[in-house]
Amino acid sequence: MKSSNPVLGRLPAPHPVTHDPSSAARILRKDHDNTYDAGSGRPAQVTGEAMTMDDVVVRSAMTLGTVVLTAVLSWILLPVDDMQLGRSYGIAGGAALMAFAASLTQTLRSRPSPALILGYAAFEGLFLGVLSAAVSPHIAPGVAVQAVLGTMAVFAGVLIAYKAGWIRVTRRFSGFLIAAGLGYLLLTASNLLFSALSDGEGLGFRSGGLGIASGLVGVALATVFLALHFKQVEDGIAHGAPRSESWLAAFGLTLTLVWLYVEILNLLTLVHEEDVF
Repeated sequence: MKSSNPVLGRLPAPHPVTHDPSSAARILRKDHDNTYDAGSGRPAQVTGEAMTMDDVVVRSAMTLGTVVLTAVLSWILLPVDDMQLGRSYGIAGGAALMAFAASLTQTLRSRPSPALILGYAAFEGLFLGVLSAAVSPHIAPGVAVQAVLGTMAVFAGVLIAYKAGWIRVTRRFSGFLIAAGLGYLLLTASNLLFSALSDGEGLGFRSGGLGIASGLVGVALATVFLALHFKQVEDGIAHGAPRSESWLAAFGLTLTLVWLYVEILNLLTLVHEEDVF
């Protein structure tokens, strides 16, 4: 079963081979040029340099930096007032559709495309900037800053817990989490569909107490998907994945962090509206 995250859907073989180029086809991509030889059933030899942690960090910084820069610029250059919330939501929705199209195209490609990944990051930044500017000052003041801090805190916490060995990612756990993530995605899509066809409330999973509970589930799923992503990157490096796959790792990390931010922003907005605390 494939994950919505293009990196997480391809876990490597359980037995590690440290920096062995011939095993790179086992990780991250089954349809890469360096895949199993159709005639012999053996993995073909990988040419070029292997992916390193530095490669992943640099590409992730570029991709996330593009998201942040575009979000800040859209917040500044596309001001929102109470009379233009509909227009702002329209811009955010259009940017989200473009980001989805770019991410889907990249997922279906046989190789990572840096231009496509950075284009996805730019549209995602536009979506987040406009959405945050519409929600934070006018619906729930201050939640955008809280959501950013919350996302950073969760990322740091999961990274520390993973490196300390407090989180162990197994194949069975990965399969269960991917199934749960797929179910959550289908539930969210159904809620959006019913919202468009009804009075805007949908199935009730984005409002009231049920919305808060759904938001908590979403934050929890996105948080654990971070650990899955760290595992995938670690295995990719251990198995000698091609250096180009560092762009795919950066893409997957960006997808997960954007999902986490949106879930935290939605949850904080619902808590503010319900005045739970």
